[in-house]
Amino acid sequence: MADHDKLTRRTALECMIWAGTGVVWTMVGGIPRSQALAASPPGTGFSFVQISDSHLGFSAAPNTNVTETLQAALDQVKAHATPSMMIHTGDVSHLSRAAQFDTAWQMIGATGIETHYVPGEHDVLTDDGAGFFERFTKGGAHGYYSFDQEGVHFVGLNNVQGLQAGGLGNLGVTQLAWLAQDLKDRPASQPIVVFAHIPLWTVNAEWGWGTADAEQALALLRRFGSVTVLNGHIHQIMQKVEGQLSFHTARSTAFPQPAPGTTPSPGPIKDIPAGKLRSMLGITTVRLIQGNSALADTTLEA
Repeated sequence: MADHDKLTRRTALECMIWAGTGVVWTMVGGIPRSQALAASPPGTGFSFVQISDSHLGFSAAPNTNVTETLQAALDQVKAHATPSMMIHTGDVSHLSRAAQFDTAWQMIGATGIETHYVPGEHDVLTDDGAGFFERFTKGGAHGYYSFDQEGVHFVGLNNVQGLQAGGLGNLGVTQLAWLAQDLKDRPASQPIVVFAHIPLWTVNAEWGWGTADAEQALALLRRFGSVTVLNGHIHQIMQKVEGQLSFHTARSTAFPQPAPGTTPSPGPIKDIPAGKLRSMLGITTVRLIQGNSALADTTLEA
């Protein structure tokens, strides 16, 4: 263990990359340490799950039954251990249809797990997102809000409003002012978890995989000693550590997308070998124990 404790942030991230799925990221004294999921400590601490990009209503290659793979993800959440809550980082639906929202609401609600949502661009295609906000973010009429749980301050942000095809996400002046007010009286020692759909760091500007005014939000967060930023949108795992800010993007429960810049444009990867789809879909589990936290990704593959 002593060798692990000496890992730098950069080395820890390299370990995360080569170790693949089922890796737990543990923060000890502000330094990340990686270990196999099977070796993660049994948890009595506060834990929650992130799911993302369910795209209910999508019915093309490589996944003609996204309802089934969402259910597989939810079954996996309950099989591991019932978490304190769940976060969905957007694109619940594919076309913002009421029936798609209804199905998601019923399926996720059937788990009995308290769930918090932020919108993806596919959730705000009609009525400027009114249908999504009414059902999924009643406490945040514009899709952004905050709450506290187990000493952690959670902030849900909306960076998809008015998104143009291929364009970067945007928070906007009003939401940034709200965020500044929300964080103003928080002690720097309080752990912060921020969740939004589009990454709050630029993964690939040409593909719109980033948020144009993210730096203004991040500037408000840099005084805190522990900040975890969870995003969806790109349908694959990518991590970045920048000082005390840790960024993590999640897999989709519907379909994977290509690595940034490897194809002319983003979109579903269609030519997936038979039987391999579920190995490219998954969920993220976060466990918070006094003094440290662990983050692990799991695929839907049996």
